Amino acid sequence: MKKQFVALGLALSMGLGTSALQAKPFTWTASADALSMDPYSTNNSFTTAFMGNIYEGLARFNEQLKVEPALAESWSTVSPTVWRFKLRQGVKFHNGEPFTADDVVFSWKRIQSPGSISKLDLGGIQEIRKVDAFTVDVETKTPFPLLLNNMMSFTVMSKTWSEANNSAEASDLQQKKENYANRNTNGTGPFMLKSREVDVKTVLTANPTWWDKPKHNLTEVTFTPIQSDATRTSALLSGALDATITMPLQDVARVNSSGTFTVVQGPELRTIFFGMDQFRDELLYSDVKGKNPFKDVRVRRALYQAIDVEAIKRSVMRGVSWPAGMILSPSLNGAPQGLNNRVLPFDPEAAKKLLAEAGYPNGFTVGMQCPNNRYVYDEQICLATISMLGRVGIKITPQFEPVAKWSVRLNTQDVSLYMIGHAGLPMVDSYSLLTDTSATRSKSMGGRNTGGFSSPALDAVFPKIATELDPVKRTAFISEAVTVIRNEMFYLPLHQQPITWAAKKGVELRQSPD
Repeated sequence: MKKQFVALGLALSMGLGTSALQAKPFTWTASADALSMDPYSTNNSFTTAFMGNIYEGLARFNEQLKVEPALAESWSTVSPTVWRFKLRQGVKFHNGEPFTADDVVFSWKRIQSPGSISKLDLGGIQEIRKVDAFTVDVETKTPFPLLLNNMMSFTVMSKTWSEANNSAEASDLQQKKENYANRNTNGTGPFMLKSREVDVKTVLTANPTWWDKPKHNLTEVTFTPIQSDATRTSALLSGALDATITMPLQDVARVNSSGTFTVVQGPELRTIFFGMDQFRDELLYSDVKGKNPFKDVRVRRALYQAIDVEAIKRSVMRGVSWPAGMILSPSLNGAPQGLNNRVLPFDPEAAKKLLAEAGYPNGFTVGMQCPNNRYVYDEQICLATISMLGRVGIKITPQFEPVAKWSVRLNTQDVSLYMIGHAGLPMVDSYSLLTDTSATRSKSMGGRNTGGFSSPALDAVFPKIATELDPVKRTAFISEAVTVIRNEMFYLPLHQQPITWAAKKGVELRQSPD
């Protein structure tokens, strides 16, 4: 049986194979919807991956996570800070417009608009200039050997279409300002948007004029988000769905034993961790007035020692997680291999002592912001953590929300103690995760440093990581940064979560840790 494949969300490859290879529709699900059809309005990784089926960049990752040409046929360095990209000719947007350098330059300007979140991932780029109709120069602020990885955040939109539809600037989800591009698309990718019902159903159709060779035999792809674990599994087993990419761990055995479906499982690059507001003088959602307990490293260490990550693995994750001692997955490019051990042991009595030393012998009350449909068992993890923290005197006010509301909360720093996950995407490199989560927050960096801490030591080492060509020296710089984060307990790492997919037999799932 010959099988063909299609890229669908989270960089997965799916295909519905038949001996005759006749065209097929395809229906799949996940626990939450894409947040927007505007590729610049969010840095939510699921949304970014979903939109990668519609919009494309100058380069892309192949199935081995190696960089390869996409809308650019080739590139070269003109100087240490200027890269020249030769664009692919004959490419058309979904509405038939030709793709040219004008669209690349326009897209760069649109990424800089106020509502854009994408600009936070492209802080190393100074400017993008047109050379001719099919050539652009990308100038970086400093020599930047990781530019190609960085360019995975840069997808191209049509200048003519965006301007004609009053969408020359990115949708601003934080300010609840939408435009036409938030619910409509015009990309160059392998699939085109047919219809969009937010949180209900999104239908894509195969692009018959895609410049690349399709690796699928699909005509129409329907994505139906289903938040409830039980409903999602029931819909799969009933035959209403071909696949799910958020398979509840408690249902794996039942689905595997059905004889009709196959489960594919492996570790994800994403590390799940807790962050804390470390920039306000007075903590939000807390009974502590006039100061912020999380600015004291003793309090952060107390929370670290109060959380039993092995118990979370055993009782919540059903044994399928990889406890973490750092916020980097060991599988990320450049990640140090000797720093993933836990810095301090689980020890509630030590946690109580640290809280007393910090001036909180009776603990305190604080809000916890968690998504309830973003990560694997996110709400259950937070509930377990609430119980653990309660034993040392930290009383939690739960604030659990769907991913759309939770994402806005993170982007606007409306948090106290919050769950977050990061996979080092889209660069698949340690630098991406570290600068996004731990650089001093600015217009170009620190977009996921929701806690707002600022470390001169980290800010000094990040440019070295970005420009160092020697991999041994570069890993040493990354180790230096990770050590600072671990020692200061800027974050409370929990684990790498599993990727668990399931599909009908005849659908082949190619799983990758991104």
